[in-house]
Amino acid sequence: MPDSDRQRLYIVTPVMRDPAAAAARLDAAFASGVDIAAVLVRLPEKLAERDAVNAVKAIVPVAQTHGAAVLVEGRPEIVGRSGADGAHLVGVVALRQAIGGLRPAHIAGVGALRTRHDAMESAEAGADYVMFGEPGPDGGAPPFDVTVERVGWWAEVFETPCVGYAASLEEVGDAVGRMEGSSLRAWGTHGTVRLAC
Repeated sequence: MPDSDRQRLYIVTPVMRDPAAAAARLDAAFASGVDIAAVLVRLPEKLAERDAVNAVKAIVPVAQTHGAAVLVEGRPEIVGRSGADGAHLVGVVALRQAIGGLRPAHIAGVGALRTRHDAMESAEAGADYVMFGEPGPDGGAPPFDVTVERVGWWAEVFETPCVGYAASLEEVGDAVGRMEGSSLRAWGTHGTVRLAC
C-alpha cells in the first residue's frame, strides 16, 4: 500500500489548558505505537498571544519528532513563531484572509464547512484540506451518516484531502468498514475523532 493510502490518525486536542499535560498524553499516544499524521491544537479563546505560542511550543517537538504535523486552530498569526506546521481555519472567509500569510511554507486547512459549496470554494481558494462534520460553537454536529456521505462524495470527486469528524472510535470503525475501497486514508482520536481521506 502506498504511504499516501496508509490509514493514519488525525488527533484533535481538547481545548488545551495544561500544555505540559497535553504533551505528556500525546507522547504516551506515540509511545503506544499509534500512527499519528497530524495533531490539531485547540487553545482557549482568550489566551494571550505569547501564552498561545508557548502552549503550541510544548506540543511541537513531541509531534514533529514522530513525523506528525502540528496545526493550530483559528490562530494563523502564531504558526511561524510557535514552530507549528500550519493552521486550521474556521470557515471560507477565515481561510481567504489567512492563506496568503500561511502559504507556501505552512499548511492551510479549513473546517466549519456546512455546505458542499463551502467546501468547493475552500478548495478553489487553495486549502490543503477541508474538514466536514465537526461541532459548531453550540456543540451541535450533523448526523455522522451525513459526514460519512460527504467524505465519500468528496473523495470520489476532488483531489484536495478531506477530514471528517466522528464522536467515537466506534463510529470510526464503522465508517472504515463502509468506505473500504474508497480514498479513505486516516482516522484520529483524542477526545474527538476525525476521519481523513
